[in-house]
Amino acid sequence: MVNKNLNDLVATNEEIGLSISSLKQKKGFGILKIKKMKNNKINIHFLGAAGTVTGSKYLVDTGENKILIDCGLFQGLKELRLKNWEYPPVKVSEIDMVLLTHGHMDHTGYLPRLIKQGFNGPIYGTNPTLDIAKIILNDSAKIQEQEAERANKEGYSKHSPAEPLYDLKDVERTIPHFKAIPQSQWVPMFDGIKARFQYNGHILGATFIELDVHGKRFVFSGDIGRINDLLLYPPLKPEKADVLFIESTYGGRLHPDEIEAIPQIEKLVNETINRGGSLFVPSFSVERAQLMMLIFWRLLKENKIPRIPMIMDSPMGANVLELFHSTRDWHKLEAHECDEMCSYFTVVSSYRETMELRTDNKPKIVIAGSGMLTGGRMLNYLETQAQNPNNTLLFVGYQAEGTRGRKLLEGEKDLKVYGKYVPFKMQVSEIEGLSAHADHTELLDWLSEIQDKPERIFIIHGEKEGAEALQKGIKETYGWDAEIPQLYSIESIK
Repeated sequence: MVNKNLNDLVATNEEIGLSISSLKQKKGFGILKIKKMKNNKINIHFLGAAGTVTGSKYLVDTGENKILIDCGLFQGLKELRLKNWEYPPVKVSEIDMVLLTHGHMDHTGYLPRLIKQGFNGPIYGTNPTLDIAKIILNDSAKIQEQEAERANKEGYSKHSPAEPLYDLKDVERTIPHFKAIPQSQWVPMFDGIKARFQYNGHILGATFIELDVHGKRFVFSGDIGRINDLLLYPPLKPEKADVLFIESTYGGRLHPDEIEAIPQIEKLVNETINRGGSLFVPSFSVERAQLMMLIFWRLLKENKIPRIPMIMDSPMGANVLELFHSTRDWHKLEAHECDEMCSYFTVVSSYRETMELRTDNKPKIVIAGSGMLTGGRMLNYLETQAQNPNNTLLFVGYQAEGTRGRKLLEGEKDLKVYGKYVPFKMQVSEIEGLSAHADHTELLDWLSEIQDKPERIFIIHGEKEGAEALQKGIKETYGWDAEIPQLYSIESIK
């Protein structure tokens, strides 16, 4: 079904083995020497996305080897964002390697900081995941540099001078650590430790990770995709999990079908255009942006919406479109359809174009980052367009606690953009059926092929209400007890 020709996309298992072997000999990777576990206790450090949604980081410490699963950035609440500037409560230089479930910012965005703090090992992920991480990290660094420059110029930062969390040079130092790994193949990591990356939907390259430590199976769900997705295949499911880490972003919540969302989008576009406004769609640049392009393009071809300018203002989104061409076995999109929709959309690459378009009041559709309005070019549009009640702001993805997106959905009438408050009078809509995350029922279904009851289940990557709802659902469906760890807690596995 997926990756019919692995040799075209990723290194072979033999090549990975050779890569790891060669890394052991290289200066700076001496930590990768073969070690045997001296005791039976494994400690799990919950360094992120525990008791909250963002900042995914889970350190598996066998006593001899330290493996970090994901390395994401905290987003949303200021108290969480400030943690991005802190050193994690572990010795970073002792971490042997990083395994990435997928390329989203809240799973990869901390990598340049980790390098600055002394990490010097390999970073493993599927080819698409590493390609997306390169795109996201470069885009993030560039935006941070621009925002720091603007803050210093306009004097609205509390810090003097304002500095980016990391810059493009930091990203340049991070990329050489990337090592591609095949999906659906067991790959040896250390003596008695192996890993397997399994297709998981959600976005291009996304996987759940199975880590076998001396016969004990640890399963990290990453972000689980939808069963019926317009662009991606259904996720695979784990069959064994002694220790399970499962996301709960949409615990307790159900999505309508994506197909049901399309008439709602059609209605929203037409209502907005008929009153002379524009539709603005903050979107994650990976997969959701491409899905929205596809939906708008199909509606246009079927003459269900008027022929108006359609803008994709995201260099990162444009780069991901190119990635769709080179990863055909990971998604359902036909080549000709991708070419056709791209030919109609205006893909904005320069900041100058953004500044020109943001003052244009003619009806149009604009897709731009970021998905939760934590940064990105959509803020430039909202700075000038937020006061127009004829415009519509459409959310099509999860809005974490404390983000601008969440605040606007909750009815906030003032939008803070670049250090100043802008009156917000736009119409606000949310269509949940387009989320890239599995809903409550799909999360429970993902567990359905696990043969034996796990020894421990940790519910992660969710706010309190969603995590507790999933905890209850797992108990009612399978009779399994699950735990909700807190940030920076440590759990011992025997």
